[in-house]
Amino acid sequence: MRISELAETTGVPVHTLKYYLREGLLMPGEATSRTRAEYGPEHVERVRLVRALVEHGGVGIAGISAILAALASPPASRNELLGIAHYALPTAGEDGPVSDDVSDLVADLGWSVSAQAPASRALGVALAAARDAGVGVTADALRRYAQAMEQVAAVDLDVALATDDPATAMHTVVVGTVMLDPVLVALRRMAQESVSTRRA
Repeated sequence: MRISELAETTGVPVHTLKYYLREGLLMPGEATSRTRAEYGPEHVERVRLVRALVEHGGVGIAGISAILAALASPPASRNELLGIAHYALPTAGEDGPVSDDVSDLVADLGWSVSAQAPASRALGVALAAARDAGVGVTADALRRYAQAMEQVAAVDLDVALATDDPATAMHTVVVGTVMLDPVLVALRRMAQESVSTRRA
């Protein structure tokens, strides 16, 4: 298919597709002349992935580039796969130190989390922002949240690592993390309503 047909199939305008091509987010089509190229199903899949990451995952171009690079070179080790996936995802507070309350939480729970883990820094930034907004999170509440998320993490890994193919597992971990974050937020709000109603 030509780029106009790719645009029609994916619902992404031609000028956006050309931007994806320039940024390296979409691989070039097979050249049929100096000014024409043919695109196939793999291009449709890539455009849909990029569009989902941008529109629903809120991932920027640099983040998408990192995700695509990680997807292109999945490691053999499942644990390493998860680490690469996490480092590919854009995270707040990437350059700051890990806060004491986050370090204390990790030690208290006995979690095996790298001191360089982007999520550790992001949690510290998020906790500070919550406190600045007048929402104090006690150590006990933070621990209970963490224990609940450990159960979510177990489900994530069961789903992601159900396949023997590292590339598929990498795709599930990276894209699943981005795309399922809004699902978890929605479930949390539904659960809050249900628990509140039950307690009332």
